[in-house]
This record gives sequence, structure tokens and C-alpha cells, in this order.
Amino acid sequence: MPLILRIDVDRPYGRRPLARHILSRTSSDFYFPRVAAFGYLAELRAMLEFLNEARVRSYVFFRRCTLPSQSLLDLLDAGGHQVGLHLEDSRSFSTFMDETRRLENHTGRKVFAVSKHGSGGAKFGRRHYAPYEPDKYVEWARRTSMRLFLGNLEDPTIEPEDAGGGLTVFPSAFWLEPQWRDTRNFPVSWLVEQAARQDIVTLVHPENVLSNERLTADFKMLLRTVEFRVFYE
Repeated sequence: MPLILRIDVDRPYGRRPLARHILSRTSSDFYFPRVAAFGYLAELRAMLEFLNEARVRSYVFFRRCTLPSQSLLDLLDAGGHQVGLHLEDSRSFSTFMDETRRLENHTGRKVFAVSKHGSGGAKFGRRHYAPYEPDKYVEWARRTSMRLFLGNLEDPTIEPEDAGGGLTVFPSAFWLEPQWRDTRNFPVSWLVEQAARQDIVTLVHPENVLSNERLTADFKMLLRTVEFRVFYE
């Protein structure tokens, strides 16, 4: 069975070198314009180019500070990728709707998929609401006729759920970055073998994966050897 590729676009200017990290934090907490010359979403651009060459489709989840430029929208369209909301301010249904409409207005397309920025505990920026409350997001997604919620749990053996109203929920994911994965029980080789038996969400952050040679190699290997899918057109 195919994998579902989830790309969380967390940092507008990446995390290295220090100047780009500062621009990312400024964009997240306050405002900084989208400047391609400074590397705005440079890692996402590179990842989409890999995917389009391999003809692999994905779900790409954007925060309010990582909205795609027109050239990135063109790359997304060329590869048949789906745009999703990476929910940041999850205090209420009202803040959820504000972020959803912001993304839809910017991209000119209906948003059918949602994920949550952060898994509880740490607060990632001035606008970020840290608690992780997936039951709320599932209900909000169902109310707005979304089709997919991708959760942040770290056990990739958890099966997807039919939440009703045409909404599919994947509570967990295989996090490619090892700091969020039980690497002893779930090495990358496990994912390759299990993909023949189970739909599994594979979660990546472009700025982390493409800054690490081993992770980049693992990512490219998956593109060559495993089938991927999206759930709706």
C-alpha cells in the first residue's frame, strides 16, 4: 500500500546560517517579506523539484509565515501536490477559520487537509498555541468539510480512522527525522517493508532533511523505491 508524504513547512528562511534563523523567527513572531534572494522557502523549493522529477505527489502544510510565493505555487501545481493548513493558533474554531481563510485566499484554492504545528509543550513563536488537542481539530475539520487530518503521534503502526463526513484521520506518522522516531523499532528499512501492507504517513521538514546527508539519501531512496499517493483530487 502507498505512503502518504506530509511536508510541514515550519521555517520561512530555514535554520542555518544564523542570519536565516533570525529571519525565520522575525517572520514567525512579527513580519518579514518573502524575499527569494534571502532563501525564502529555499529548502521546500529544492524538495518539490526532487518530487516533481520523481513524479511523487505530497501534502504540503503551510503556516501563516510560510505562505508560498507564486513560483512555489507553480511548482506545487506542476507536481499535483495538495496544499494543507499547518495550524498554529488553535485556541478556538474562530482562530482555526482565520488561518484556513488566510491560506485559501493566498493560494486561491480550497484547503482540504490540516495538521497541527507542534505536539504540545513547547511554544514555537508568538502566535503559536502550544497544547496539542487533536479531537478539537478533527471536529473543526469535519465542520468545514475537510477531507484529511494528519496527527503528530510517533507510532506509525496506528491505523487511520474514518471520522465521518468524508474525513480521514491518521493519528500518527513515521517521522523521517530520527529525533522524533523510535529508530530501533522503526528504521527506514521497516518503512519500506511495511509500505506494502499499510498506508503510512511519512513526515518530513525540508530544512531538516536537506541539511543532513543521511536524511537526504533516505528521502531520495524512498522516492525511488516506494509508491506514494494523495487521497483526493
